[in-house]
Amino acid sequence: MRVDGIDTSSFRDPSGFLFWKDRQLYRQVNKTYQEEYDLLMASGLYSALTNAGLIILHEEVAMEPLCPGLAYRIIKPEIIPFVSYPYEWCFSQLKDAALTTLAVQTRALEHGMVLKDCSAYNIQFKKCKPVFIDTLSFERYHEGQPWVAYRQFCQHFLAPLSLMSKKDIRLSQLLRIYLDGIPLDLASSLLPFHTYLSFPLLSHMHAHARSQRHFADKIVDVSGQKMSRLSFRGLVDNLESAVKDMKWQPGGTEWATYYKGTNYSAEAFQRKGHLVAEYLDMIKPTNVWDLGANTGMFSCLASNKGISTISFDIDPAAVERNYLECKARGETDILPLLIDLTNPSPGIGWQNRERMSLISRGPADTVLALALIHHLAISNNVPLEQIAAFFSTICNSLIIEFVPKSDTQVQRLLSTREDIFKDYNKLTFEDRFSRYFKIRDSVAIRDSERTLYLMEKCEN
Repeated sequence: MRVDGIDTSSFRDPSGFLFWKDRQLYRQVNKTYQEEYDLLMASGLYSALTNAGLIILHEEVAMEPLCPGLAYRIIKPEIIPFVSYPYEWCFSQLKDAALTTLAVQTRALEHGMVLKDCSAYNIQFKKCKPVFIDTLSFERYHEGQPWVAYRQFCQHFLAPLSLMSKKDIRLSQLLRIYLDGIPLDLASSLLPFHTYLSFPLLSHMHAHARSQRHFADKIVDVSGQKMSRLSFRGLVDNLESAVKDMKWQPGGTEWATYYKGTNYSAEAFQRKGHLVAEYLDMIKPTNVWDLGANTGMFSCLASNKGISTISFDIDPAAVERNYLECKARGETDILPLLIDLTNPSPGIGWQNRERMSLISRGPADTVLALALIHHLAISNNVPLEQIAAFFSTICNSLIIEFVPKSDTQVQRLLSTREDIFKDYNKLTFEDRFSRYFKIRDSVAIRDSERTLYLMEKCEN
């Protein structure tokens, strides 16, 4: 539940801040930002960006400011239903976020303004599309001035994208450690030698990193450094080309082709889908978290009913394919995200509250946990009691599948290790989950050894 007061992610910018009041989100525009805000609105830039779907809408409201002595305007921005972070995005989501940022910058320059920062956290996903959310990131363009946000764009976007595409897709998780983007010297040292043969990476990554190292302990007079408008446009165009040229082909990971190797018969798989759809119709959730969603096949059962669905998976290739398929079919109710349930996104940043944990962004109305329980309990040694307790913190109702030891998928997990899981059975599963949930229904999935359950969280 949101607490009235300044949003925990919004305190660094003297131009203003987000705050909550009566479960509504507002942004205070401070007097120090008055000139830039008026230019944003009067120049036509705000209208151009909203018409292009590049920035969230807002309305000016008359209300008591949270800090009256500082306030110039109070605006009420459109709320993003689920806040996600760059380290939870797949490769193409980060790439699309980078291109959206550059598109915003291009339009800003056309209206006499520039972005003063290029944080990836200024982007959120609305209806599966990236959108810019920071109304106070613009300032007046002065002919000849260097672009102050250039380094930040390289750290937040170009560095992780180049590492993901040229080195290892898992290096995106460095963004969980470096909240202001991956340091360029670190990225440069990790990139393979052949990237020196790429002019964009040579100039924006390697040479940029070397320049930073050279001037790190020196006082630099930038008053004489000039960048013409034409050069500014050329820089943005060059960055856009560099981002567009970034490629990563999903594949080669454990779950990238999961559905091709499933032990379900076609009839059992279809029956499972019908049961999940029936349960969704029974409980009519407002939103769903699909945990272990793979490429989102069952997420679609919820989204096809108009239910907002977050499609979580640990595998970057599965999330990438899910996102690309959502884009291809114009999906608006599924957001694929990368999450390791055994190590989900924590609260990080200042006081561990600047970026929210996964749990603090819940609870979801309903969680789907299909073909998941055996991976948590057997692959990761998490006791059924703790799994049930965790689910009770993140949802109000649960559609969960129990996969017994006799199932070939569980046999595969046990083939390389000792079976120490004496309590992993259907009766114990039902007992442990009954401590937190009321089992409303259960059905054996025909032509399989699995059982599907519909559960509702017990009232305290």
